[in-house]
Amino acid sequence: MIKPGEEWGTPTTAAPDLEVAGDDVALARAAADRPGALIRFRPTGGSDLARAVGAQTTGDASVEVRLDALRVEDYGLACNMVVLGVAPDRLRRSSRRRPVTVTVDGIEWFSGRAASVVVATGEFRHGLDLVPRGHPGDGRVEVQVYALAPGERAGMRARLAAGTHVPHPRIVQRTGQKIDVRWAREGSRRRIELDGRGRGRTDRAAIEVVAGAYRLLV
Repeated sequence: MIKPGEEWGTPTTAAPDLEVAGDDVALARAAADRPGALIRFRPTGGSDLARAVGAQTTGDASVEVRLDALRVEDYGLACNMVVLGVAPDRLRRSSRRRPVTVTVDGIEWFSGRAASVVVATGEFRHGLDLVPRGHPGDGRVEVQVYALAPGERAGMRARLAAGTHVPHPRIVQRTGQKIDVRWAREGSRRRIELDGRGRGRTDRAAIEVVAGAYRLLV
């Protein structure tokens, strides 16, 4: 876990335990298979985690960083972000808000109508600065709930690239370690996405940060 004033990353000459080429889903799969492994990651252009930490696509990285992951009950590991409902960059006037309850570290934090819930260790989604406070090595997750009125959504989307969509009175934010999201209406199943890839629909998600899940050469 990163503490205020501490350097992030340690110079190393150690050989990696494995090499992974691909996107964030491939990285998360490797981290799940080899907990704590030292990984050399050769990211494709779509890797949001690589953008956040400055992972190199070529050359021999020489700094080791410990990174967190998200354990999502029934779905496995994510290394960057989980999105439930309509992704913020896809919110339109017609996107419906649904009753949802979000519990953070055992305490009910949000209960109301929202279109999207984001749980992240990282910062970016499809290159957009969705979670400006995200840090994939601080032992916490960032939670955002999007309860925007229809007329506010176009302006929010226009500010996503620069991360200036927050703070906003109807995008509520919180940090924690264990997150439970429940869509309240019986039979209300919403889309769930792990690391940019859709994984079907669900009416509940239990998510927990795994601090220092793996080590990355950057």
